[in-house]
Amino acid sequence: MGFFERTVGVANAMVQATSKQGWITIGVAGTLLIGFWVLRKILTRLITAVCYKMASRTKTSLDNHLIEAFTKPLEWFFALLGLYLALNYLSLKPPADAFISNVFRTGVILLISAGLYNFAGSFEALSEEYEELFGAKVDKILVPFLSKVLKFVIIALAVTVIAQEWDYKIDGLIAGLGLGGLAISLAAKDALANVFGGIVIITDKPFSIGDWIQTPSVEGTVEDISFRSTKVRTFTQALVTVPNSTLASEPITNWSRMGKRRVMFKLGLTYGTSRAQIQGFVSAVERLLTSHPEVDQETIVVRFDGFGESSLDILIQFFVKPTALADYARVREDINLEIMALMEEQGLSVAFPSRSLYFETPATVTPMRPPVAEAEPIKKD
Repeated sequence: MGFFERTVGVANAMVQATSKQGWITIGVAGTLLIGFWVLRKILTRLITAVCYKMASRTKTSLDNHLIEAFTKPLEWFFALLGLYLALNYLSLKPPADAFISNVFRTGVILLISAGLYNFAGSFEALSEEYEELFGAKVDKILVPFLSKVLKFVIIALAVTVIAQEWDYKIDGLIAGLGLGGLAISLAAKDALANVFGGIVIITDKPFSIGDWIQTPSVEGTVEDISFRSTKVRTFTQALVTVPNSTLASEPITNWSRMGKRRVMFKLGLTYGTSRAQIQGFVSAVERLLTSHPEVDQETIVVRFDGFGESSLDILIQFFVKPTALADYARVREDINLEIMALMEEQGLSVAFPSRSLYFETPATVTPMRPPVAEAEPIKKD
């Protein structure tokens, strides 16, 4: 018997109940329905208040999020319960009672699924609490991905349980989904490649949300990752959406995971600088870097590097502890100013590109004569 036939049967049974049992029975049933509908919010508040009081004794907010997720479904449960009790009070025929029971159980399954669906959406807040309680860092990319996967699983399980509740055979449906999935996978191989690319990114975890990354196709800050693509905010504030299949096959440089940041440059001194001055300047710069609190002390290189075309080159290389761009620029500016102060103290000058030309024979310069003004022709009257 189909859903339409069952609905018609319930309606006929209610009409028969009206003629047999009288208006008193209908009045009681109506009172149950209206009473539960009016009291649903009050009952929900009472139950949630008791649950919140019990949850306040625990250290975690997991139970608070669980109560919040099921508050609205609980309110609708009382409305559904009132409808179920009102219809049962009418003492309808067995087929109608069976249909009403199926509808009630289906509604309960939907409400439970709705509560779990809401609870799956609160994983981001729970991940932060997990880090505080256990000291383990939860990847920010993994949280929204797991939330979406759990929501999909909850919906799939709800549909499966409801189908079994109404005596639908799901074996053929599963087999059909398998064949349909094969056809869809062949037709949407690019989309599936992006999904698997997203799984690779999440499992390998080359970056997290908020990291500064650089690839051959994009550079910027990661804002979000989904099943299909990753959103990157560039430094020009443009939002670039990169397919996961492309991102998973490219080399990724994660600048946010630098433990320290390198500074390397060559400082060219004029060729008039003496050997003693170069040695003193190199030693002074090295002392400056080793005494600076924000310079990493493991790798400091200050050496006379070689003879350039127009300068005596000093190689300076070191690492600074701050990696953020603003702090990195601040430390580098401070060190540059200190180096300039050392050059001023020792009377050194920075060389600039220049060339000297030598003539084998002295060049003769012919002075230019001023132009002679031509006489104006005499006009005859």
